[in-house]
Amino acid sequence: MNDVTKNIDLDVAAGFGHEWSTFRQGESEFLPADREAIFRSYFHIFPWSELPPHPVGIDVGCGSGRWSVMVAQKVGHLHLLDASADALAVARQNLAHATNVSFHLASVGDMPVDDNSLDFAFSLGVLHHVPDTMAAIRAIATKLKVGAPFLVYLYYALDNRSWWYRAVWRFSNLFRMIISPLPPRLRLVISQIIAVVIYWPLARFAALVERAGFSPAAIPLESYRDRNFYVMRTDAYDRFCTRLEQRFTRGQIEQMLADAGFEEIRFSDKVPYWCAIGKKRYNADSQSHSVNSLSPARS
Repeated sequence: MNDVTKNIDLDVAAGFGHEWSTFRQGESEFLPADREAIFRSYFHIFPWSELPPHPVGIDVGCGSGRWSVMVAQKVGHLHLLDASADALAVARQNLAHATNVSFHLASVGDMPVDDNSLDFAFSLGVLHHVPDTMAAIRAIATKLKVGAPFLVYLYYALDNRSWWYRAVWRFSNLFRMIISPLPPRLRLVISQIIAVVIYWPLARFAALVERAGFSPAAIPLESYRDRNFYVMRTDAYDRFCTRLEQRFTRGQIEQMLADAGFEEIRFSDKVPYWCAIGKKRYNADSQSHSVNSLSPARS
């Protein structure tokens, strides 16, 4: 199986290996309060109570294992899959205490688990970095049992933002296109400068606005107002140092999930956008699906 059929960009995978080897997300670095708050921002729509006893699931693109650390405590067995050996080594270290996990060095197009065998799956901030996001979602669907939930977070196309907000993003994206091809050490240095001169000031300004009694929702990077600087440093690297990045509207994500065989599709109405969940339907070949949004459709 070649890199195309495995649905992997080797340079991107190597870049994430460097990221997680640098920002290891260990307990001494990634503060428990930050880990818990960000975990809830993703998983507050996840149907934990509907899982069977001792469920078996998979973290597709586990990276450092920062979310698997939380999930492994709640389930029977958890598979951690990543295309980077360096990232997987960090995940092994972060989950060294867990006895109900297994690690797989593989891509989303080459998952070494049986079809129709998993009770749940999640992939957070990963599938927009693979060459074919639709094919990746379909591949995950084949591994799930009927009725099993799949939680996914994909970068949004700023479809719920104002024109000026989108303009600011387009300007910042020019820097990503310049920075991401640079050598790893130089990428790291520049991303950390961005964290200091852009992320931190905007986050602190948003916090001040909130304390003054106003909504900070329109301020770029306002979601970092309660986060430790380590989170900003990590995310600045993640944002500006990855060459392959795709963004999707809410409607596009809904359609991809439906076409891959998911129903009862719901979206979170909170940052980060877009976080969605669907359940593998009984007839995966059917094109019918239901949508139960947590917030009104936005465009």
